[in-house]
Amino acid sequence: MPNVLIADDSIAVRKVAERLLSEAGFGVTLAANGEEALAYLAKETPDLVVSDVIMPDKSGYEVCAFVRARSGLANTPVLLISGIVNDEVTKQAESCHADGVLKKPFQGTALKDRVIELLAKRQGAAAPKATNMEKAVKSVELFQRSRGSDEQADPYRQPVPRLSPLEGEPRAQPERSTVGDKASARVQELESLLKIERDRTAEALNQASAADTLSRRIWELEAALQKEREGAVHQAARLVELQANVNRIPELEASLYNERQASMQMAQQMTEMEGELARSQELSQVLAAEQERNKDLSARLSDAQRVSEKAQEFETLFQAERDRNSLLTRRVFEAEQASGLATKRFEEVAAKLGEIAGWAAQLGNGKRQP
Repeated sequence: MPNVLIADDSIAVRKVAERLLSEAGFGVTLAANGEEALAYLAKETPDLVVSDVIMPDKSGYEVCAFVRARSGLANTPVLLISGIVNDEVTKQAESCHADGVLKKPFQGTALKDRVIELLAKRQGAAAPKATNMEKAVKSVELFQRSRGSDEQADPYRQPVPRLSPLEGEPRAQPERSTVGDKASARVQELESLLKIERDRTAEALNQASAADTLSRRIWELEAALQKEREGAVHQAARLVELQANVNRIPELEASLYNERQASMQMAQQMTEMEGELARSQELSQVLAAEQERNKDLSARLSDAQRVSEKAQEFETLFQAERDRNSLLTRRVFEAEQASGLATKRFEEVAAKLGEIAGWAAQLGNGKRQP
């Protein structure tokens, strides 16, 4: 059973991907971030890696670069997933040699189909290459024997396009060769012969334009045949999958319905969370304004307290002045009363003095008359 590593910092995405691939018959290992994915890849060798592009620590590009840098994982397919797929994301995925980018949330069986397609391509690429090497050797020998005429050069031109991809094969995977050091020596000899025969082929191709056209046509047909083979492998795997799941259609429909409901709930929750976030930001702004206002009110309150204390002092002084005024008022009233009494006494004394003066005058007049 193929094992797939899924690295994503979203638990919802991990659970959805795990369910889709587990139902398709794959073994699934989950990693909550890039660091966990790299720790797992340092010890284990999964058949395929699915990684989110943006994660808190290590990005999906870094995970893909780590896979490509390790000899035991270099041929492992890496599928990147991202909520936004644009030219920039595609360009960076190509730069780290990822096998593709898939947009999330996943639509239908898109994730499962891509995983099956990449695993099928990997199996096709892992086929033995000894047959191609033998064909290249025979082609070189055939050209050496039949180099005399254009008609005899035609059999050689058929395998010429096949030789170009063979140049790097003995170098890229020397440890997989079944003939060891002899194969390496043979490869070097073939490379030398290939260079010589390329020069001869260039001369022969200049003299045979019709053969050139035929060679290009063969190359196109071989490429088309390779695509057809890949398509056939994919279709065969798809057919096996469809046959295995034909009795599970009601269950899959129910699962799909549940997934849609879950997606709708998640979308609603995300909308609510966005609203709450906006509300929290608004409240933060209001809180900041209130804090500024509280600072102003605190300053004003301090001023008011100082004014209140000053007012209390003034009230105390005012009360003291009021008491003093009351005392002075009583004293003035008492003085006025005393003054009134004194005036009355003075008037009485003046009256008595007048009377005495009258009496005195009468007495004086009486003394003069005799």
